[in-house]
Amino acid sequence: MGMDETPEEGYQEVAAELNELAIGLVRHLLSDRQGMSLTTAAALSRLEQEGPIRLTALAAAEGIAQPSMTALVHRLEDQGLATRVSHPEDGRVRLVAITQAGREVMAERRRAQCARVADMLAALPEQDVRVLGEAMRTALPIVRRMVRRPSVVGGESPS
Repeated sequence: MGMDETPEEGYQEVAAELNELAIGLVRHLLSDRQGMSLTTAAALSRLEQEGPIRLTALAAAEGIAQPSMTALVHRLEDQGLATRVSHPEDGRVRLVAITQAGREVMAERRRAQCARVADMLAALPEQDVRVLGEAMRTALPIVRRMVRRPSVVGGESPS
């Protein structure tokens, strides 16, 4: 943030830079889908991180229509990557859960993506890699806290 910038202008500048970083890496990493659509990978990733979830909640969280998510979950079940399980407190409710095979597919995707980034890093001068590593060790914990906070609406922080 420059000396003559308002805090809001500084936020906008940092936001634009974070957006450029995220979009640039995502585009590069997703250019090789490894036989899986972004929507499928996102749904499996959510199941892996959050555990079993109602299909309606999964559709809402991923921003797609329930009929589309139903079809996606059927495909994941057919591939052995997801399964339906009973809700622990209400046996009438069915939840969608990732299977061990789904976890293995996601782990392989992460390994392949990390290998692609490592290849990109290998092309940089050692000093650039060192500086980038230091920057990531500083920025990543901050970004993790930022994305875990409740959404901010209308520029006001939640109270």
